[in-house]
Amino acid sequence: MSKQLNDNDSQRLCDTIVEGMQENKATDIVVLDLREIETAVCDFFVICSGESSTQVDGISSSVERHTRNILSEKPWRIEGKNQSEWILMDYIDVVAHVFYKDTRTFYDLEDLWADANRLDVPNLN
Repeated sequence: MSKQLNDNDSQRLCDTIVEGMQENKATDIVVLDLREIETAVCDFFVICSGESSTQVDGISSSVERHTRNILSEKPWRIEGKNQSEWILMDYIDVVAHVFYKDTRTFYDLEDLWADANRLDVPNLN
């Protein structure tokens, strides 16, 4: 299991995950800061969308590669790779959610965690 990170480390991991998403042209990237929510399971959720299952898979691979290269971090667990509609990458203190666009709308994590501080990351074009 990964070590527990301090606030600065989890913020850096969050930023690095965002960069990995941007490398593969993820859209609608949102960072939910959960640190002030008592019942939160981690410090941050990083959520993004892909236009196809192939892109969703590519985004998750990009995040995994980028965090390994920049921070020497690997996800503790990855779920959903087989279907590539919602890939969850659990880094313990930061959880990345890579969604196929329609699946993201259905689950609406941003609304479920509406108490979190939200940062909408501008798309890079």
